[in-house]
Amino acid sequence: NSSSFALRLCMLLRRVHRLSTVIARSRPRWTSSSLSSFLSSPAPPLRSMSKVRKGRKNRSGPLSQRRPGIQIASSKVGGFGSSSSSSSSSYSASGSAPAGAGHGIVFTKALGQHILKNPNIVRSIVEKAGIRASDTVLEIGPGTGNMTVQMLPLAKKVIAIEFDPRMVAELSKRAKAHEHGHKLQIIHGDVMKVQLPYFDVCVANLPYQISSAITFKLLAHEPAFRCALLMYQQEFAFRMFAKPSTPLYCRLSVNCQLLADVRHVMKVGKNNFRPPPKVESSVVRIEPRIPRPDINFMEWDGLVRLCFSRKNKTLRAIFNTKSVLKMLQDNYSTFCSLNNIVRHFVVLTD
Repeated sequence: NSSSFALRLCMLLRRVHRLSTVIARSRPRWTSSSLSSFLSSPAPPLRSMSKVRKGRKNRSGPLSQRRPGIQIASSKVGGFGSSSSSSSSSYSASGSAPAGAGHGIVFTKALGQHILKNPNIVRSIVEKAGIRASDTVLEIGPGTGNMTVQMLPLAKKVIAIEFDPRMVAELSKRAKAHEHGHKLQIIHGDVMKVQLPYFDVCVANLPYQISSAITFKLLAHEPAFRCALLMYQQEFAFRMFAKPSTPLYCRLSVNCQLLADVRHVMKVGKNNFRPPPKVESSVVRIEPRIPRPDINFMEWDGLVRLCFSRKNKTLRAIFNTKSVLKMLQDNYSTFCSLNNIVRHFVVLTD
């Protein structure tokens, strides 16, 4: 009995020794940088001892390949969807990199940064723009330059207006490596505050939150451009070219069609962007009317705003409200004072 007990004790000690060896080998070799990154990240999920034994044969490789939950994403230069020019590492305890981390840039949705990554759609938009060799092309929000590099060989000059300094640096690096990079001019600033230069064609993937403001700033630009191909939220785009007596016909439809010929070009799914937006998109072609209507656009827009303020009311009911009558009376008084006209005391009542 004593001999069998000693034999069992020896076998147990050998198993404990083997188990301690396996645990010691499975621990990573820590450095100061790896230890700080490990402490700042959530703990990885625990593995069973059976998985540890199965993984003993594959112990070679860097620390990032042995630790679960760590991924290293590197960037490459050139090509569509690979926009960054310098490699970077991004660690994620959940095993998934953030949006844009595989390309060295984390895109900000608050700035409307949804990069068009499908090269076929980019090529189709550039072709439908009809860019000539003598044209100056304006691009608003070029991002990483997927569309810019397609337009550089076709145009005489490409002017890109970008607000994000990271995108400006990325676009500059990409242009230096391009054969026609000398044709590119980058303006760093807010498109709503920058004075637009002369251009013949505008091609842009617009930030959706300022679509209306940018559109009417382009239509007010002088001299008038030849055409523009702009990316909008699909619902906004459908309202631009909606026809009368349709549910989508609104003030935007009236003003856009007054100043330009608006046509739908194509639909673009949200999976063609990185990161994908929550809505579908559409490309619209805008050709300004030449000559422009000889009207005061501010007064016209105020009139149209009144007409579409209550879509379920008739125009007679809208213009007979007390607030509208008072506003018309005040405006008439101001007009008479500015033009030295003797005002007739006419009381407008309902």
